[in-house]
Amino acid sequence: MKSVNDLLLSRYGPAVTGAVVGTAASLLVSWGNPGNMGICVACFTRDIAGALGLHRAAVVQYLRPEIPGFVLGALLAALLAAEYRPRSGSSPVVRFFLGFFAMIGALIFLGCPWRAYARLAGGDWNALAGIGGLIVGIGIGIVFLWRGFSLGRASASPKWAGAIMPLAAVSLLLLLFMRPLFGPEGAGPVFFSEKGPGAAAAPALISLGAGLLIGWMGQKSRFCTVGAIRDVVMLRDGHLFSGVVTFILAAIVTNLLLGQFKPGFEGQPIAHTNQVWNFTGMVLSGLAFTLAGGCPGRQVIMSGEGDGDAGIFVLGMLIGAAFAHNFSLASSGAGVTSFGMVATVIGLLFCLAVGGLFRIRMD
Repeated sequence: MKSVNDLLLSRYGPAVTGAVVGTAASLLVSWGNPGNMGICVACFTRDIAGALGLHRAAVVQYLRPEIPGFVLGALLAALLAAEYRPRSGSSPVVRFFLGFFAMIGALIFLGCPWRAYARLAGGDWNALAGIGGLIVGIGIGIVFLWRGFSLGRASASPKWAGAIMPLAAVSLLLLLFMRPLFGPEGAGPVFFSEKGPGAAAAPALISLGAGLLIGWMGQKSRFCTVGAIRDVVMLRDGHLFSGVVTFILAAIVTNLLLGQFKPGFEGQPIAHTNQVWNFTGMVLSGLAFTLAGGCPGRQVIMSGEGDGDAGIFVLGMLIGAAFAHNFSLASSGAGVTSFGMVATVIGLLFCLAVGGLFRIRMD
């Protein structure tokens, strides 16, 4: 175990983690998860919101065990390495709305950065527009960082404060495996899709195991698909970017071996071909993730190791997913809604205002 931890803590850690995440993403599709969606933090958070009754889109409701797995895996890794240091207090309300709008952008594109790379590795060329938008969004965020952007410093919190997100993760797992019925009619919540993407799922214990492994590895290696691009541009450091490269390569190889690589634009699973909004949605997400300090997977993992600000961001994503479906903002295979377009523009304006207003005086 020590040698593995040492590897994850080395410069090779993100590359090793990326290879595992990419392989797991493709294997989970083979084992039952939706096509090109073996792991998607945004989509899985959206499914959890639906399962809890926060939205009523019947085809995307499932308590995905991968997300609680990320939180608990990160918690265990942090505890074992004495890295469990609860902290919070860095502009929490702003972080909530950054998470909210990051989710809106992701559901316009239909995927977070992890799924964008998984879609590309499965042959979905629509992902190229999304990845291009992600890079542009991160680039805009970098301009703000160069100009002194900051949401302020977090401060130490009581030990118990860092346990809130792990306890929430345990609660979700209990609801998943016990499936209690509430109300006099014995109906949900909790809701589980009977058809559509929400009904496509790998065996729960396998998904949970994958989540725990990735949460542990991500906590050790600091794997982050947004920080990877940020560090290449700002620091000329490819340390984290190696994880993106190995993610894509491992997912491609696994998909080829499993016969899951199906190149093209049309007929891709849970995707649309409106490239303008594939691009624009991910500009919004990339900008929001950069301002908040990390991709959605990184935010979930940090919430498990005691970062309350990351936890607020994740809760913002959860509520953003609920709004996206309750107010017809989310895209579908049929394309983008006019409401979603308006929400994306509002989100961009919000993020640009945050980037411009939250600055450290440089003089």
